[in-house]
Amino acid sequence: MQEKLQQRLQSLKTEYEAGQKMLADLEAKQANLRDTLLRISGAIQVLEEALSDTNESDLAENEAVPVQAVNAKAEVV
Repeated sequence: MQEKLQQRLQSLKTEYEAGQKMLADLEAKQANLRDTLLRISGAIQVLEEALSDTNESDLAENEAVPVQAVNAKAEVV
């Protein structure tokens, strides 16, 4: 009976160690994934800001008075 208990104890200790290792691996993967998502989020923010700046400068260019219109007004006067 004592021998069976010793075997079971050893089996449980081995299983526990394997579980601890698996948990550590999963926590490392979680940390890596969190870092990756943070980098992706930062890249998204940079691209959205760049697109916003580009759209604003395009709007400013489109709102500027065209050169032809300025020349036409000068001829009329």
